[in-house]
Amino acid sequence: MKAVSRHNVRVSGPPGAQPMVFAHGFGCDQNMWRFVAPRFADRYRVVLFDHVGCGGSDPTAYDPARYSSLEAYSEDLLEICRELELTDVVLVGHSVSAMIAALAVKADPERFAKLVMVGPSPRYVDDDGYVGGFADEDITELLDSLESNYLGWSSVMAPAIMGNPERPELGAELTASFCRSDPAVARRFAEVTFRSDNRADLADVRTPTLVLQCSEDVIAPVAVGEYVRDAIPGARLVVLDARGHCPNLSAPEQTTSAIAEFVDA
Repeated sequence: MKAVSRHNVRVSGPPGAQPMVFAHGFGCDQNMWRFVAPRFADRYRVVLFDHVGCGGSDPTAYDPARYSSLEAYSEDLLEICRELELTDVVLVGHSVSAMIAALAVKADPERFAKLVMVGPSPRYVDDDGYVGGFADEDITELLDSLESNYLGWSSVMAPAIMGNPERPELGAELTASFCRSDPAVARRFAEVTFRSDNRADLADVRTPTLVLQCSEDVIAPVAVGEYVRDAIPGARLVVLDARGHCPNLSAPEQTTSAIAEFVDA
């Protein structure tokens, strides 16, 4: 099973139960779901994996040309689902993986039962009539900084992304996660992430969708969550009373409750 091995796939929960696949964000790995995913393993077949270039994935599988778009990551996700023969899937994607998940659902809608998008952003750069949270020059500066001094960039950006300064251990964990990534791969993944524009794809998502947004998030402000809700037919938005871009770490109880209310209904 090539994809299962390549992506360090881990499966738990009752055999034959409805599958629930968790996809992690930029600079992270499947460990970022450790406070959320186990809460569903009593009643779902929980599937965790690492994107190529992240965590315990096969480092030789990374091809810069192939992974120059989010579609390649979406194809990987679908390959995992096919190898494991997963159907009626509940798909949970955090940050950039929320868009990767949306692309997977768009490509193979019959495979998925529900979609949960945690901190999604279809476009990070502001546009006419659209608030993404960043100016184009902000993204250029971010990518230049990442390329010139990845470790320094990680130590500054990770705590800001985590957004809970009174809990420095959270920022330290995300910093460590960033620092475990290959700098060259991280730079390319960051460019793909922050330069993508998937707004037009959202209207084609027909799977019942929950959008989870933190009330304060420097990466994906609430206005972005509202945009995603309005763009996906029938989507529901829940704004968590939480700060930062990683509520799966900083507010796992709220995150778990909101997901459970949606998927168990």
